[in-house]
Amino acid sequence: MFSMKNFDWSQFTKRIYVKSDLNKVYNAWTKSADLEKWFLSKAVFYTPDKTKVDSSKNVSEGCKYQWNWFAQNAFEEGKITEANGIDFLEFTFAGDCKVQIKLREVDDQILVELSQKEIPIDESSKENIRLGCAFGWTFYLLNLKSILEGGIDLRNKDTELVGVVNN
Repeated sequence: MFSMKNFDWSQFTKRIYVKSDLNKVYNAWTKSADLEKWFLSKAVFYTPDKTKVDSSKNVSEGCKYQWNWFAQNAFEEGKITEANGIDFLEFTFAGDCKVQIKLREVDDQILVELSQKEIPIDESSKENIRLGCAFGWTFYLLNLKSILEGGIDLRNKDTELVGVVNN
């Protein structure tokens, strides 16, 4: 039986299988141009010396980012803490939280595993980060699958339509 008393507010993991190849999925997370196809309206990465990373190049450890979303008055800044160039990426998100992306080939698909960790457990963070991010990542992982498997972008880009699941 599920009990909120034992609910882990400090982390969560979401998984999805995507019919694609490992390199395409890794690029979807690490190239600005590819991130903008399924996740963000604008993704900009900067090297540690503040040089803008070309949108067609993979981001590397130590780079910082500025991200914006469609139909949201929200932006995020953070840092890439690890990027192995193949199947693993870690970045800060929602303040000091860590998001890890692990990719693994399983038969003819890629298992994408996203874990968000080190979530503060104050009431605001429980609602806005733990629950809000879990909800958001679920949608965006589905959109990643949709884009890579069929090219259909499920995001709402209309700023007049608020409070919908695809924002």
